[in-house]
Amino acid sequence: MLNNKTILITGASRGIGRASVEICKQNGARILAHASGPSAPCEALIADGLVERDDLILEDFSQKGAGTRLFERAIAQAPDLDCVVNNAGVYLASPVDDAKAWDEGWAQTMNVNVHAVADICRAAITYFSAKGGGSVVNIASRAGHRGDGPDHSAYAASKGAILAMTKTFARAYAGEGVLFYAIAPGWVETRMAPQDIENRKLAIRDIPLGKVANPAEVGALIAFLASGQCPSLIGATLDVNGASYVR
Repeated sequence: MLNNKTILITGASRGIGRASVEICKQNGARILAHASGPSAPCEALIADGLVERDDLILEDFSQKGAGTRLFERAIAQAPDLDCVVNNAGVYLASPVDDAKAWDEGWAQTMNVNVHAVADICRAAITYFSAKGGGSVVNIASRAGHRGDGPDHSAYAASKGAILAMTKTFARAYAGEGVLFYAIAPGWVETRMAPQDIENRKLAIRDIPLGKVANPAEVGALIAFLASGQCPSLIGATLDVNGASYVR
């Protein structure tokens, strides 16, 4: 399905990112994997034969210009890049009753979840338009539609921005073969999911399917979108939330 495709996946060392790397690799793709810094999970990608060491690119998205630098390094490493998966993100508290945490939470969330992604999208548009086509898959969230708890307003706002950005670019650049898609997961079995028993019960009670999603479910959807088998899905947001939010 992905033979001869080269895919850049951000936030690739854990959760949805790691699952996407595995599934895309299994389907024949070459993977460029991004992470914010060195870690044991990064080394595991290499040890498990999923990513070549030279294809692991480290950039801290909290720093200005990191998204642009990542893309430039990626196409220098692989000038035949076909697809970008913007998966990296943070889930930080931005409580209304704590001014310092509010300021820090909003600033960091916007830097990582919006500014870096926007810079990557901008670079991808320029590159793919000149190349004759390519695709971008942006990982948003159910929170971008329905909101989140009051302590995570910045996160919800950032994911709403991703959805609006994806729709805007899809409409603008479809004619140039630059295909934008969004995926909006609810709770997924990652570090972001509720870990303590009571909060887990509350989360599952809100999901008609009765369970949180597995990262591989999202990874499989990413692989399908990257394959180009249904280009008319361009601009769509695909929900993966067990019917906890039905639009």
